[in-house]
Amino acid sequence: MKILFMVQGEGRGHLTQAISLSQILRQAGHEIVGAMVGTSPGRQIPAFFNEGIRTNVLHFDAPNIIYNAQGGGMNLQRTIYTHLSNLPKYLMSLRKIHEAVKQIKPDLIISFYDTYGGLYNLVCRSQIPMVCIAHQYLLLHPKFVFPENSKFNQFLINLNSKSTSWLAKKRLALSFREIPSRQDLNIIVVPPLLRREVASLIPTSGDYLLVYMTHHSLSKQIIEWHCKHSDVKLHCFWDNPDASDEFAYDETLTFHRINSEKYLSMLAGCRGLVTTAGFESVCEAMYLGKPVMMVPVPNHFEQECNAIDGVISGAGVTSKSFDLSVLLEYLPKHIDQSARFRSWYRRGSALFLEEIESFAGKQVRKEGIKA
Repeated sequence: MKILFMVQGEGRGHLTQAISLSQILRQAGHEIVGAMVGTSPGRQIPAFFNEGIRTNVLHFDAPNIIYNAQGGGMNLQRTIYTHLSNLPKYLMSLRKIHEAVKQIKPDLIISFYDTYGGLYNLVCRSQIPMVCIAHQYLLLHPKFVFPENSKFNQFLINLNSKSTSWLAKKRLALSFREIPSRQDLNIIVVPPLLRREVASLIPTSGDYLLVYMTHHSLSKQIIEWHCKHSDVKLHCFWDNPDASDEFAYDETLTFHRINSEKYLSMLAGCRGLVTTAGFESVCEAMYLGKPVMMVPVPNHFEQECNAIDGVISGAGVTSKSFDLSVLLEYLPKHIDQSARFRSWYRRGSALFLEEIESFAGKQVRKEGIKA
C-alpha cells in the first residue's frame, strides 16, 4: 500500500511514533509516500524526524499550545485567542493538505493526532480511508480512570480527540497495558510505538537518579532539593541554551543539554527517572524496568491523566513538584513491570499490521472493479 502520514509536530512523541510505525510498515513491504507535519512559530521540527522518516516531508501551519513563561504550564486563554486569530492561516493549511493528498494519491492516510485529521475528512470528504493513532484516544475508553472532579476537562480533551478523528475508519489507542478494545466505540487498544534504539539497550543498576525537565527554569527546584540531599547523585537533562553540553554544578549534580542518544544511555543505567508525565518517556522507562516519578506540567490535564494511568500500570509514583524524596521513598516498594510491558510491546508489530492491512484487501478489490 501507498501510505501518507499526517503528524502533529508539537512535542516529540507523535514524531517518534511515526518513525517507529514507518519502520514496521516498510519491513512489511508498504511504501510511505510522504509525511505532512504541522508547525508553528517558535516550534522547529527536530532533525531526527527528517532523518528517520525517510520520505518527503511537507510542513504546514498548525495550531499549538501556548505555555506560560518559566515553565508555568499551559495558558488556555492565550491558546484559544491565538487559534482564533490565526483561523484564516489554518484554513489555507487545510487547502494545502487537500492539494497534496490529491497529488500523492495514497491508498491510506495515517494521522498521528494531527489537528487537521478529522477536519480534513469532514470538510474535504476524501474517499481515502484514514487511521488515527494516539495515546489520547485511550481517554475515550469507558475504563479509563480520570482525576477526580474533572468532568469539564474530560469533555474538552475528548472533544479534541474526537475532532482529530472525525470520520476516521479506526482509532488506534496506544496504552501502557493491555485493555479490551471497544470496537463499538471505534477504539482499538494497541501497544506503544517506541524508538528501536530503546529495545537495543541493556539496563544496568547505576548509582544516580535521572531527571528530564521540559523547561530549564525547573532546575531551581532540583538545585534546592539537591542542596539538602547532596549525597544523592543526580544527572539532569535540560533545554538551557546558555549552558554548555555538560555543566557540573558540583560533584553530585550534573546538567546535560538534551541529547537523545545520551539520554537513552543514561536512562538504561539510572536508579530511577524523574520526568513530566509524557507518554513516551514513561513507556521507555517501563521497558527498561526503571521506576518513574511523574510530575505533570501545571494546567496540563492530559499529563495529569497520564500520571494516574502510569501509576495504575505500575510505572511508579506521581508528584506535583520535583521533590525527589518522593521517588527515594518509593524505590524500595517498586515492582518491576518490564517483563509484562515488553510482552505487551512485542505484540505491537503484528497488531498494527493486522489493523492497517485490513484496508489492503479493500483497495485491491476496488482497483479490480475499476479495471
